[in-house]
Amino acid sequence: MALLHRATLRPTKLDLLAAWLPGRPWFVGPTGVDVVSRGAYRFDDPAGEVGVETMLVGTADGPVHQVPLTYRAAPLDGADDWLVGTTEHSVLGPRWVYDGCADPVYAAALAHAILTGSGQAEQYVEVDGRREVREPTMTVVVSDAGDAGDADVPPVGALRRVVDEDHALISTDSVELVVVRRPGAGADRSAGVTLSGRWDGQPTTVPLAYARVL
Repeated sequence: MALLHRATLRPTKLDLLAAWLPGRPWFVGPTGVDVVSRGAYRFDDPAGEVGVETMLVGTADGPVHQVPLTYRAAPLDGADDWLVGTTEHSVLGPRWVYDGCADPVYAAALAHAILTGSGQAEQYVEVDGRREVREPTMTVVVSDAGDAGDADVPPVGALRRVVDEDHALISTDSVELVVVRRPGAGADRSAGVTLSGRWDGQPTTVPLAYARVL
């Protein structure tokens, strides 16, 4: 379950991404222009400390890019090169926003979502002391997950290696993960159990990420 707040962010997530994306080796599109959201999905941090959201964004006429983000209340040690930016959350205060591919909390959440077949977390918003369901902005499904339960998913600890390319590779001691940076752009290389999705403007389901137990 992902519990969201009715809040404002300054700068906004899209403002941060508009400045950060052009510097990525896998970004395709003009610089100095606004980016728009095509959809998003969330995972749950069992500890309730880190926000985990994946955004599908792009320029008005450019391809869609997939950007996993983690939101933290303090800097993540050793991840300065993966910092997207900082923002002020009107409820939670300062937040450090990271590219999730270098965040072990994201890696663990992605592995759990794919290998158990649970997919994205249900989203709730607190309104006047009540929790209301927030409908997702895209559909996410897992294929070939089998019957794995929580106990069957190996623990994901420190990240051993991250290769930031069109297919970002995240290596841990127990699981190898691949995040497709531009979903639907050309052929995808299957690397295990598949997380796929579709969103407004993308009528067919396309691979988003893969997981393989080592």
